[in-house]
Amino acid sequence: MAIKVFKTELEGVFYIEPSVFEDHRGKYIETYNIDDYRKNGMDIEFVRDDISTSSKNVLRGIHYDDKTWKLIQCMYGEIFFVVVNMHKDSAQYLKWQSFILTSETRHQVLVPPGFGNGHLVLSDECIFHYKMSEYYDPANEKGIKWNDPKLNINWPVSDPVLSEKDSKAKLL
Repeated sequence: MAIKVFKTELEGVFYIEPSVFEDHRGKYIETYNIDDYRKNGMDIEFVRDDISTSSKNVLRGIHYDDKTWKLIQCMYGEIFFVVVNMHKDSAQYLKWQSFILTSETRHQVLVPPGFGNGHLVLSDECIFHYKMSEYYDPANEKGIKWNDPKLNINWPVSDPVLSEKDSKAKLL
């Protein structure tokens, strides 16, 4: 089994389709194999796996730091996932791209350091899974207001459910 890796509109961000084996019993999906990722130029050591669960219209993010690679996947449900280039020296600074990630396909997005990410739950419930290359350091975490007009992200909801931290996030 092998993964398929696609470049996205954002330089350094990759969209990944894991292999799926399906028969009369169901599906088998290998969600991570370090050799497959290395063969595709993604030689990243992940040190953490995290899961968050949320209900419909919950929006988490936009969060980022300057050190952490994140491998994102929706394990259950459906999400609208957004990645934003936060590198001020990049020609793509503040450019964003969205993806629909579902438990049906188990497609993934590899997010490099310095790129913000956020997700909105489209299904009644979701399980959001991410592998990270660094241990959590709250002093290094940054956030942007989800509806910052400089980003002009086309979120498919106008009044999401937010954490206190995300509702108080600063505009650019």
